[in-house]
Amino acid sequence: MNKSQIRKKILDIRKKKKIENIVFNFNLLLQILKKKGVSGKNVGGYYPYNYELNIMQILETFEKKKFLIALPKIRKKFQMDFFKWSTVDPLVINKFGIPEPISKKKIYPDILLVPLVAFDKKLNRIGYGGGFYDRYIKKIKKIKKIVTIGFAFPFQKVKKIPTNDFDVKLDFILVNNKVL
Repeated sequence: MNKSQIRKKILDIRKKKKIENIVFNFNLLLQILKKKGVSGKNVGGYYPYNYELNIMQILETFEKKKFLIALPKIRKKFQMDFFKWSTVDPLVINKFGIPEPISKKKIYPDILLVPLVAFDKKLNRIGYGGGFYDRYIKKIKKIKKIVTIGFAFPFQKVKKIPTNDFDVKLDFILVNNKVL
């Protein structure tokens, strides 16, 4: 299957399942960060959209532990940047229907929590097809060290994701509180 076929198949399954609440083992995330030697406290997250895995509990826990939270804003030419956000701050809906922070304070994450549509055992991912995260990860890795962690349901795993030079692998993917 090509990326478009995989995307359609997994999005259809995800919509039908409508899984709401998954409780994460936050200590597992802290172990990953310790293992990778992450000392920064800037977290780039995402606000769940289109039946994505809900990471709000994780963002709230990071915030309670005095991490700075940021969410993405879509920019021109398929670019995005992350802006400061708190779990008590309002959001605005962008032209894609995705909630974004209203803050103008740009943040460069040390830890990037990445949504995905599908993934494989080699930590390749498929998103919605715009390449926003691939471009952002490539851009920020030129500026600083960053750890990328994807979040997925087990049914989002496929045998093989077709890749090209634009695709960026993730450092880790969490599935049912297990690390890939």
